[in-house]
Amino acid sequence: MLRSGWTKFVVFMACLTPFLVLAWRFYRATVVGELTLGANPVETLTHFTGNWTIRLIAATLAITPLRKLLKMPDLIRYRRMIGLYAFFYAALHFTIYLYFDKQFDFAAMVRDVGKRPFITAGVAAFLFMLPLAITSTSGWIRRLGGKRWQQLHRLVYLSGIAAVVHYYWLVKSDVRLPLMYGAIIGVLLLYRVATKIRMQPAQMRPARGAVAAPRT
Repeated sequence: MLRSGWTKFVVFMACLTPFLVLAWRFYRATVVGELTLGANPVETLTHFTGNWTIRLIAATLAITPLRKLLKMPDLIRYRRMIGLYAFFYAALHFTIYLYFDKQFDFAAMVRDVGKRPFITAGVAAFLFMLPLAITSTSGWIRRLGGKRWQQLHRLVYLSGIAAVVHYYWLVKSDVRLPLMYGAIIGVLLLYRVATKIRMQPAQMRPARGAVAAPRT
């Protein structure tokens, strides 16, 4: 079932739907004049795209444990798509900041990165995601080789952490949502650490039937 084209289409539309909802709200607010984006439209756009970036990063990280726990290896087929959608929402989030806050004044943005820690963390999260999006194609996997490609794509861990730190420093008072995202991403990262630790003794154990080398 997970290999069907319909399943891929459902996952694609599930990731795209938040953008379609936001685009419709933006249209109603700017063309019709309704308050679909609230009293502070820029804040609404910023939080909406930022939230979906973190959610999809978490969904990307959840693919590996879910495919093992649920014994559904075909889930891996959707990790790349979900990861690219996470970058798409991150790019929207970054563009909103550049356009509404800085009017594409890159010099002002660089100064902002140096002065405001939450901006520093947010830009770091975006930059960690950039090479992942660029190298997401099969061609890049062949160029880099599977092992190096996997090592590069571990940047998603740093991206998730930086995104949560960015959100936590941004909100200042009500930190419940960034703490929840941090807990989810933390559990997913701890799962990977625990899996790696559990695998190490098995890798060090000599193969059955092998003769141990004599001590000198």
